[in-house]
Amino acid sequence: MDPERFRQLVDLKEQQEAVREPAPVVVEPIRLPTRSSDLARELLDEALERRLSGGELLILFEEAALHDLGRVAHELRLRRADPDVVTYIIDRNVTYTNLCYADCKFCAFNRHLDDDDSYLLDLETIVAKCRTVVEAGGNQILLQGGHHPKQRLGYYEEMLQGIKTAYPDLWIHGFSPSEIQHFARLNGLPAPVVLQRLKEAGLDSIPGGGAEILSDRVRRVLAPGKAMSGEWIEIMEQAHAVGLPTTVTMMHSHIETYAERVEHFLRVRASQDRTGGYTAFIPWTFQPGNTPLMDEPELKAAVLAHGYLGASDYLRNLAISRIALDNFRNLQSSWVTQGKAVGQLTLWYGANDLGSLMMEESVVSAAGTTHPLTRGDLDEMIEGAGFRPALRDNGYNIVD
Repeated sequence: MDPERFRQLVDLKEQQEAVREPAPVVVEPIRLPTRSSDLARELLDEALERRLSGGELLILFEEAALHDLGRVAHELRLRRADPDVVTYIIDRNVTYTNLCYADCKFCAFNRHLDDDDSYLLDLETIVAKCRTVVEAGGNQILLQGGHHPKQRLGYYEEMLQGIKTAYPDLWIHGFSPSEIQHFARLNGLPAPVVLQRLKEAGLDSIPGGGAEILSDRVRRVLAPGKAMSGEWIEIMEQAHAVGLPTTVTMMHSHIETYAERVEHFLRVRASQDRTGGYTAFIPWTFQPGNTPLMDEPELKAAVLAHGYLGASDYLRNLAISRIALDNFRNLQSSWVTQGKAVGQLTLWYGANDLGSLMMEESVVSAAGTTHPLTRGDLDEMIEGAGFRPALRDNGYNIVD
């Protein structure tokens, strides 16, 4: 047998065995380089001309200085998106329920049926929330919720139909892949059938929530009740097949390694190569406050081993996102987790979009992080960085 083929078979067997073993927790201190190595500088120059491999991206994480990453990421941002304009959208997160039995260790938001503060919104309340978006000049709502243990597909179809009846032009961005998978299992239906029925009821696109880190080791530790990496990608590609565009998120800076961040990039990039159905990439940092993860000593130690990195690690990851994802036009900043000052700085580290004005947000705020901003604040951030602000729609078309 060819030696290389033998090595591939051994690697495959080891990967299969690893899936059966309990997922280990990796405590890996992060040290951010202050100067780029010669190899990192060479790779950054090449990133301006070609796609980097997974191994090369890992070298950038380990050996490239922040200012060098920012320089290259900004140049690529100017090439791939409108060099003069930074966009955002006015919408509202309508969290229809906080009931969820996925019990992710990074989530401070979910509740169970016997909790006093659990809720499930009725259609009248949801439509009223939509009204505030229209009155504020917005054009989209984001529907998000948990893995409700009882609600069947009809509830969600009636919700979508009710919103579209009241506001036909309002874009509905809703239901992450893990929610779609949950709906499919609870109703005994294939995921493509669920997606098609939701689209016919009024769903316009799917948010990239629940991606966290697309590495099964990480997901088995933090969110074993949700879709694994391949399932998450598969549902997104099924959504693209029925005509539903989607976004992708990335929640980093918890127990993942740099190699697993690279794995996330490679999975997303390959999926975009196959379908072209993703409109934007949205990385953000784990918010530890009030989360079950920080109550477990081993997991808490893995998080605290990174030390205080401030905005540095976020900006590094953002810049490498722009370098890695050469088939994404739009890279969204997370001022919601980083605040106004760092949010402005992201516009020089690869981001060309400030996301949503977000008239309501429930999940990140449940972890104790709040940075409420107005439309004037976003315009000020963009103009202060030297760009021109523009209001967009979900397809990243400028509307104002």
